[in-house]
Amino acid sequence: MITFAPARVDREMLHRYQALFRACFPPSEKFTPNALEWLYADNPDGLVVGYDAIEGERLAAHYVCIPTTIRIDGDHAKALLSLNTATHPDYRGKGLFTRLAERTYEAAAERGFHSVYGVANANSTPGFVRKLGFQLVEPLQARIGIGSLGIHLASAARDAQFQRVWTQDSLGWRCANPANAVRYTQMSDGLGLFAAAYGRILSAYAELPLNAPVPTHAVANRAPSQFRLYLGLAPSSACRPSAYVPIPDRLRPSPLNLIFRPLTQRGSRLEAGHVNFSFLDFDAY
Repeated sequence: MITFAPARVDREMLHRYQALFRACFPPSEKFTPNALEWLYADNPDGLVVGYDAIEGERLAAHYVCIPTTIRIDGDHAKALLSLNTATHPDYRGKGLFTRLAERTYEAAAERGFHSVYGVANANSTPGFVRKLGFQLVEPLQARIGIGSLGIHLASAARDAQFQRVWTQDSLGWRCANPANAVRYTQMSDGLGLFAAAYGRILSAYAELPLNAPVPTHAVANRAPSQFRLYLGLAPSSACRPSAYVPIPDRLRPSPLNLIFRPLTQRGSRLEAGHVNFSFLDFDAY
């Protein structure tokens, strides 16, 4: 009989999660026990929220979200970022992911979380929307260019209906990803942040406004890459012409979509063109 239990962060369980990910996906540094401990246990916004499906001594499926702080409709709120999910090949087709997700969201609502959001590819988006009640907000922009993004950072922060709120500690934690560290550089109007992307050929790139905290314990990028990948969203009021050009759909591995689901009665839908979002805000890099 399959039973369900909250996800754990002890080393024994982290090793079991690693074994499940190995059975489901190609090898990845982001699924090592050290990387999972950083993601699940070290986050300044709180411990991971999720559930496991277990049959006897076998871990059949696993789903987790990590706590974040967001600003939505002008107010700060606790939210969840939907992340790791895996179902062992022997247990697929039994609806375990949906059952784990609903248990996770029910527990999160009881603990006062406002909403859950994530980034889903073209294959997984329909399941989140039809089975779990997520809103498909809009596809992320994917652009390649040189230098600054050409986004008015103050306007982006001011006009966003939805954005992640970074503190010095949480941004330092994000930069300390053991599987792919993020480096920063000081700019005249804010911070530029870089992480390896696309097989290390490009740098994923994001910008935070002048009042953004310098991340604790992060490493400054002394020679930032000029050729960069932007993967994210900005309020339409904050964009101006820049040296970044869209990547054609045929050259993208898969379109990525921002998805969102309120967990409380006071939750609202997100409006396309009013979201401030970058690679920092999800787990691609």
